[in-house]
Amino acid sequence: MVENVIYPAYLDASLSRSEGRRVAESAAVEEPTVDEIAKAVQQVGYDAVIERGKRYPREFETRGRVLVNNADDATKNDIVQAVAAYVGILRD
Repeated sequence: MVENVIYPAYLDASLSRSEGRRVAESAAVEEPTVDEIAKAVQQVGYDAVIERGKRYPREFETRGRVLVNNADDATKNDIVQAVAAYVGILRD
């Protein structure tokens, strides 16, 4: 079982690529939450587990992370891109 981790920093438009953002700035959103990310992961079709007490190593604040389970059929980049698209849709 492959378990991918998605941190809010991956989708944060206020961060640069070197600070941890993994999607294009046009697909990123301001201050994404783990709840939004988990909902988007479920919309994509995978199981999501929220861990609120975790911190992205490049950040000082604790924003949590989302574990994506049962994603054997997709790469991490594919999952992050799809989740970014759905978080953008959820915000509209």
